[in-house]
Amino acid sequence: MGDSEKHCHAGERREELEKTLRPVEVLALALGAIVGWGCFVLPGIRFLPDAGPMGTVIAFFVGALFQCIVALSYSFLIKPYPVAGGAFAYAYAGFGTKGAFICGWALVLSYICVIAANAMAMILLTRYLLPGVFDVGYLYTIAGWDINAGELAFVSAVLLLFGWMNFRGMSAASAIQVFLAFALTIGVLVLTFGTIQADTSSWGNLEPLFAEDRSPLACVLMVLALTPWLYVGFDTIPQTAEEFTFSPHKARDLMLLSIICGAIIYALVTLCVAGLIPYKELLGQNHAWATGWVADQIFGRWGGVALTVPVLAGILTGMNGFFMATTRLLFSMGRSKFLPNFFAAVHPRYNTPWKSVAFTLALCLIVPWFGRAALIWIVDMSAIGTALAYLFTSLTAFKYLAQNPDIPEARWGKPVCLVGAATSIICFILLVFPSSPAAISVPSWIMLFIWVGLGGLFYLNRREELLHIPHSRLRYLLFGKSDYPVLFKEADEEEPEPSASVQ
Repeated sequence: MGDSEKHCHAGERREELEKTLRPVEVLALALGAIVGWGCFVLPGIRFLPDAGPMGTVIAFFVGALFQCIVALSYSFLIKPYPVAGGAFAYAYAGFGTKGAFICGWALVLSYICVIAANAMAMILLTRYLLPGVFDVGYLYTIAGWDINAGELAFVSAVLLLFGWMNFRGMSAASAIQVFLAFALTIGVLVLTFGTIQADTSSWGNLEPLFAEDRSPLACVLMVLALTPWLYVGFDTIPQTAEEFTFSPHKARDLMLLSIICGAIIYALVTLCVAGLIPYKELLGQNHAWATGWVADQIFGRWGGVALTVPVLAGILTGMNGFFMATTRLLFSMGRSKFLPNFFAAVHPRYNTPWKSVAFTLALCLIVPWFGRAALIWIVDMSAIGTALAYLFTSLTAFKYLAQNPDIPEARWGKPVCLVGAATSIICFILLVFPSSPAAISVPSWIMLFIWVGLGGLFYLNRREELLHIPHSRLRYLLFGKSDYPVLFKEADEEEPEPSASVQ
């Protein structure tokens, strides 16, 4: 970008992020964000009870296929729009300011929910690994879960650590992400090998293959509806595109590889939990953490404790990956005036969006005070927000290919985008339709309505200013160039005549 472009809007300076991310760091970021606490905690409390082993594994790979299709939609757009913000920036290119705000607000919900869920999983891990150490200082009980001062202090310290790393810069956070992703993968492979070698392991332990109280199709749908949440980490790649040290063309392969690896890891852990002894018997024993119990039986108590290494890696990579993605999304929304300028502030020394880091940290520090019950509510809300963002991206990619038929991917890419959009709609309907087997709970609805209401108030507060910003300026703030192409009719957005204040 030339100097004239940088200063073309009344001397306004567009904040930009430093290019520091290598391909291996980007892959570790995505894989770590995909494989979080749910991979190790949900097999015994959600996947196997709701769908059985076969229903769960089928849903994992069908969902991975659908998310790969959505990832292709992202890959079509990351080349012409290699900026921070990901789906939010794409939604503006395709649908203007209203679509961008809805998409961005949904993604903020989804990402912060994942960070908070991983923070809550830290409490589950400490109760298994170090019983009696942190669960001290009883405060109160929510939905049968005791809230203790020691656990709150521990989780808050972990969140503060990640906030500090992201404040200091991407180099420290991304280096730790690579190490943790490697530890996560090795740990899952060790658990799988140990399960196969165990004397009690048998394919017969996986029967019944589907949950007995519902049809095989309903079993698959129960887990399939959650796959936008399970694989949400792949879209941390376009969120950080502005910081790539390599060509955005490589992003497609990195996204697809992260989804495939994530599906394999999810399937391996679930089959390990289901295959050691008859899984119906295991579920009947009501273990607080079924995956940890299986590791104890295979490797002994110290071997089970060793499982906490990949589990901790999964939790920490998820927290770190989404911390990075959330702050980049808030930065992009602030830089483009969809949120206050507060979010667009870049630290003069570390070149990081430090105020967005502080805001994300503040929200995440609230969630542990609601206890374990918040986990399921968070999963449901996160899946809805993610499905909505995927829908915007798929439709924007379709419009981009339709308006650029000379692009090599245009012929086969448009059907792919339509399939991705249909997948997102199906997952969204499964979650919100009352008679669906995967319908979200009443507490999730209440929290979702509160978030939507806050978003509505926020948009109304920003609407007047947004309507008086010419699209040429928004394009400059979002993409770095005022003549960047958009895919919607600007007249539909009622763009005003540029005033003297924005020339």
